[in-house]
Amino acid sequence: MDALLSALADPARWRLVSLLAERPRPVGVLAQLAEARQPQTTKHLQTLERAGIVTSQRTGQRRIYALRPSALRDLAAALSRLADAADEAGAPRATYERYGHNLRTERLAADAPGWADGRSFRFLRSLPGRPEAVWRHLTEAPLLARWWTPDDLRVSELVFEARPGGQIVQEYRDAEDADASDPVAGRAEGSVDDVRPGERLAYRLSPLLPDGGLAFTAHVEMGLRPTDTGTELDVHWRITDSTVDSADFIAGIEIGFAQSLDKLTTALDANADDTVGASRRTARTARTKRQDGHP
Repeated sequence: MDALLSALADPARWRLVSLLAERPRPVGVLAQLAEARQPQTTKHLQTLERAGIVTSQRTGQRRIYALRPSALRDLAAALSRLADAADEAGAPRATYERYGHNLRTERLAADAPGWADGRSFRFLRSLPGRPEAVWRHLTEAPLLARWWTPDDLRVSELVFEARPGGQIVQEYRDAEDADASDPVAGRAEGSVDDVRPGERLAYRLSPLLPDGGLAFTAHVEMGLRPTDTGTELDVHWRITDSTVDSADFIAGIEIGFAQSLDKLTTALDANADDTVGASRRTARTARTKRQDGHP
């Protein structure tokens, strides 16, 4: 396939393929129709033949070239499979297009410092697990790292000191950058304002621009309320100190944090499954001991 693509990438060779699609032709005629020198045309045809795109046969003093449709059909099938895979991407593709729309809108709006000040976002989620379990996932760094980025990113450095005045550092990379060879995708720094375990968490977080300056400050408030099925999490974001260069960051808040909350739900589900499994194992062990005559 590489040889096929390389052969077809040259405009002169593509012109010859187009001419041969009409009917087989000799080298001299192809050179005339392509308005090229015959030696150059011969070299192009030899490249196409090595790639399996054309075939040739000598008739007297002439060499006649013909197109091999099967090679082009194989290429068309491969391209069709790629297109089908892109269509099947579904949600990731839709998210990409939605972010692109948001990006264009925010860049147009970012015309002066403070352009996004006062902008707010709200996220309301019903989560599995009691408030105590949810609180741990909101404040303990190893658990935060499981969910505190959108789908295509991963946490590479995380500090979260769950006390008033405590430091916050969030650094993230591309999720597929396993060896950290690419540049850091982003970094944010902030501090904790209010901590009421199991009830309320408030903090400030500022993404950093490439030059180290603050893009904006997000004032984040999280309220937790127990429900019959788990915990209701109510999250408010409020933007201040927005710079013109913060448009790209603000364009991704609604999509990105919603994805993070989806991952939080998944993490809490997994934690609940682990807890249930541990309880069942403990119960089985207790029954076995009783059956063996142990107290």
